[in-house]
Amino acid sequence: MDYQQVIENIYQEILPYAKEGKQATYIPELAKVNPDQFGMCINTIYGESASIESADTRFSIQSISKVFSLAMCLSIKGDELWKRVGKEPSGTKFNSLVQLELEQGIPRNPFLNSGAIVMADILLSTLANPEEDFLNFVRAVSGNNTIDYNREVAASERENGYLNAAIVNLLKYNKNIDNEIERVLQFYFLMCSVEMSCRELSLAFLAFANHRRKFDYAGITLTASQVKRMNAIMQTCGFYDEAGEFAYLVGLPGKSGVGGGIVAIYPLQYSVAVWSPRLNAKGNSVMGLKALELLTSETKESIF
Repeated sequence: MDYQQVIENIYQEILPYAKEGKQATYIPELAKVNPDQFGMCINTIYGESASIESADTRFSIQSISKVFSLAMCLSIKGDELWKRVGKEPSGTKFNSLVQLELEQGIPRNPFLNSGAIVMADILLSTLANPEEDFLNFVRAVSGNNTIDYNREVAASERENGYLNAAIVNLLKYNKNIDNEIERVLQFYFLMCSVEMSCRELSLAFLAFANHRRKFDYAGITLTASQVKRMNAIMQTCGFYDEAGEFAYLVGLPGKSGVGGGIVAIYPLQYSVAVWSPRLNAKGNSVMGLKALELLTSETKESIF
């Protein structure tokens, strides 16, 4: 498959969507990002690579970071993790309080804000240097030691994170948070602030695309079975209340973030990352979704 030609053709096809949607303005630092950017990169497990446009421009990965925190928590806790967070699709917004209250403080899945906040709490309780250890893991799995947090973005999120503060208080009320609320919030926002490019994300997610290769990065180890189950959670929960639509149109496990990034995996073949800051009403990249839909349609490569 000539992926370079495929994605070049896709880029031309999605240009009519370039002005649809808008970036996440509720996080002031993200509102400053030029919305008229697009990048895409594919890396195969055989060492092939293809990229276009702003594939090397770093952006705030936001909720894509939840895949990394899930990998760490699953490595540390194993099946014990599922006592504090579920594995089911939500069907609600990623920051819903209603569902969390109804289910007595047990988040529906680890990719909701509530689930990721619980995972932040777990990492704070089990790691000696959680901020350093999380970043070291991301650097190791991507093979790039220059990846870093954007502390201005993290501070911007904290200053405006009223709903997430409500979520962590509700979790604390239901005894699903062990650490101090402010400590948990700051670490959660810091993880979301990690900046990576499409190329770096695509390379990082190759570890999840190839379960036949040993998963061992910065002391975080997963079995082949655990990697496959992470793919399953990405497939069913990676796009919040648009997960069904993504499965229908694209047919790949993946994860999105309100920074405009999306990563998807074709198991035992490739990982692909796209980035365009303009989002739809569900918080997913307009051009990114269209690019991935065309990718699997034109190559006829999906898990179905």
